[in-house]
Amino acid sequence: MSMREKLDLLSQRRAESELGGGAERLKAQHDKGKLSARERLEVLLDEGSFVELDRFVTHRSSDFGLDKSKPYGDGVVTGYGKIHGRLVYVFSQDFTVFGGSLSEAHAGKICKVMDLAVQNGAPVIGLNDSGGARIQEGVVSLGGYADIFLRNTMASGVVPQISAILGPCAGGAVYSPAITDFVYMVRGTSYMFVTGPNVVKTVTHEDVTMEQLGGADTHGGTSGVSHFTAGTELECLEGIRTLMRFIPSNNVDAAPKGVAVDPRDRRDEALLDVVPDNANKPYDIHDVIRRVVDDGEILEVQKDFAGNIVCAFAHLGGHSVGIVANQPAVLAGVLDINASMKAARFIRFCDAFNIPIVTFEDVPGFLPGVTQEHGGIIKHGAKLLYAYCEATVPKLTVITRKAYGGAYDVMSSKHIRSDVNLAWPTAEIAVMGPKGAVEILFKKEIAEAKDPQAAMDARVAEYTDKFANPYVAAARGYVDDIIDPRDTRPRLIDALDMLQGKRQSMPRKKHGNIPL
Repeated sequence: MSMREKLDLLSQRRAESELGGGAERLKAQHDKGKLSARERLEVLLDEGSFVELDRFVTHRSSDFGLDKSKPYGDGVVTGYGKIHGRLVYVFSQDFTVFGGSLSEAHAGKICKVMDLAVQNGAPVIGLNDSGGARIQEGVVSLGGYADIFLRNTMASGVVPQISAILGPCAGGAVYSPAITDFVYMVRGTSYMFVTGPNVVKTVTHEDVTMEQLGGADTHGGTSGVSHFTAGTELECLEGIRTLMRFIPSNNVDAAPKGVAVDPRDRRDEALLDVVPDNANKPYDIHDVIRRVVDDGEILEVQKDFAGNIVCAFAHLGGHSVGIVANQPAVLAGVLDINASMKAARFIRFCDAFNIPIVTFEDVPGFLPGVTQEHGGIIKHGAKLLYAYCEATVPKLTVITRKAYGGAYDVMSSKHIRSDVNLAWPTAEIAVMGPKGAVEILFKKEIAEAKDPQAAMDARVAEYTDKFANPYVAAARGYVDDIIDPRDTRPRLIDALDMLQGKRQSMPRKKHGNIPL
């Protein structure tokens, strides 16, 4: 056979590999509103940048009729490409080939790109669309999953790992995305569950749909398993490209700089009116964040989960930052189980990848109640405390209003190694709110007063003047400065510039024992 004939054969086999499970199955994929495995990579990666690996790999099983069909690629497209000119490694499962089920060969392809990602310091992005383990291969398939789980764990904190759920993801398959840093889901087509609706009905007699049990809104708003919820696959894949603008390629490289034209010294008059004069009135912390960051642009993480705390990426004076903020518009910004877990995980990601953390604080305390106590608010709240204490990246805190009780300590206080702590004149730093404190301290006096309400008001005013303000904390150095709210942006940018060379380490140890 001549070279030209061999090249013709190569071209033919390449064309076969790109058809996946065939034209009919590709059409069925499109009819469900889903892109093919290769089309997804075309949207995700910079145009023309994808380089495929292991195109001609086939499965190794001859059981249960599999020897009659050995499609190239074995149900997953793997390789590398670029996003915004930066190297990333990718795998995209092909549901048209054996339902995207995972075999020994399929798993080996994924493991290869994960190993390359760690060796070369680049993110790994998995596009999941699979029916699960390939039953015909039995324990070999299960071993393939375990091989992937181990690599997810070893890569954690070394390179960013991103999972997009673009179809079913059930059983043991869900644990790989669960270990990764960020999970994306699409309404109507994405499903994640350990056991499906039929098994649930058999065991618990509960009737539940796939959407209710493990759909995008369920995991985005109720379980917190998913970090980003999209309306379409295109929106999902574009969302991953947006995320890459804020995060570094690995735990050594710096995060990409922002390209905003927003002046670094910009002051914002509107910040004077954001916090209501009445300390019990809510406001939207987004109004503060967007007026401070570059061009008002943020990428919010877990937007629909634990709304009483906001976690987001942004650029500030060109610096990529992670923002953690109490949200007074939801449950008064109180810390509860879900908020603590959400923020703790986000903080640990930022710390692992050298992204400074900016905290906006307005917190009345931890949510009281039997449900919270029995649910473990003590250990879950401790996760947030642990994450802040452990973080060695630059940490900046702005207290806009309330900083009460133990929540003051937890929310990146000076005592747990925050670098720069600023307060607005509206800040109230105290063990508890003035009214609650007075009711405890002067209970008998007020009860015996001729005019209990007047006595209460007088004592509240006295307590507020003495304690519910930022000056007592500033006098002890717990707050570095009390600033004009309009200066928040330039002061934070100046602090970030100053802290670029920060060096801080932890005691030598194998690892800490975070209260899981």
